[in-house]
Amino acid sequence: MVRVGIVGSTGRMGEHLINNVLDEERLELSALKLTALHVFDELKTAVPEDVFITNSMKAFLEHVDVVIDFSAPVATQELCEQALENPKALVIATTGFSEHQQNLLVEASKNMPVLYASNMSAGIALLKQLVEKVAETLTDFDIEIVEQHHRHKVDAPSGTALTLAEFAAKGRGLDLDAVRISGRDGQIGARTKDEIAVMALRGGDIVGRHTVGFYNDGEFIELNHTATSRETFSKGAIRAAKWIADKEPGLYSINDCLGI
Repeated sequence: MVRVGIVGSTGRMGEHLINNVLDEERLELSALKLTALHVFDELKTAVPEDVFITNSMKAFLEHVDVVIDFSAPVATQELCEQALENPKALVIATTGFSEHQQNLLVEASKNMPVLYASNMSAGIALLKQLVEKVAETLTDFDIEIVEQHHRHKVDAPSGTALTLAEFAAKGRGLDLDAVRISGRDGQIGARTKDEIAVMALRGGDIVGRHTVGFYNDGEFIELNHTATSRETFSKGAIRAAKWIADKEPGLYSINDCLGI
């Protein structure tokens, strides 16, 4: 039995993760880390009495084998810092990291298995590969990415949209930081050949929709992925937790987990 701990248990994904872990025969819900950020600091989901609930990351790690993290960058940073002293298998789905926090993930992966994905769905995993292939093949087509999320999402563009843009840039042999555009306003001039636009829309309760468009004179192709339930992400994280439990230290992706 693999002991699973959840960081971000009081957030929007917390209820789904808790219920999905409890439904798995191979997994035991062993610990929940409550946030100290005073944003989502109340556990609203009923859990078995033997589940360890704490605000201490150090104490939390003592009760788990695998951690699933859907939280905030500052909480993930604390998780990685503490895990360097007490290594555990980590499944990280938090987005919006700073460069330092990204480097911390890499450093942690030298001592423990870390699976990081900005999106845990199988559909996005495959979409990334399709985007890279189309970008590489249709070199004269302009690339524009639009993502839509609920009104409560705090980072923009979404981590998934940026990941898709990275694969598009990879297909073209471009440095995304040099060509990414995330807004247009006023007399900006004609679109440059290499730019990759990543635009964010926010409203209502949209779980997540990503469109990668390839546009040329006379024709265009749009690749779409729409998440209709957060269960898509929680179940993907559960799959990742079961997969990574016995892996060697290293930095893994959801594609590694799915074998694609």
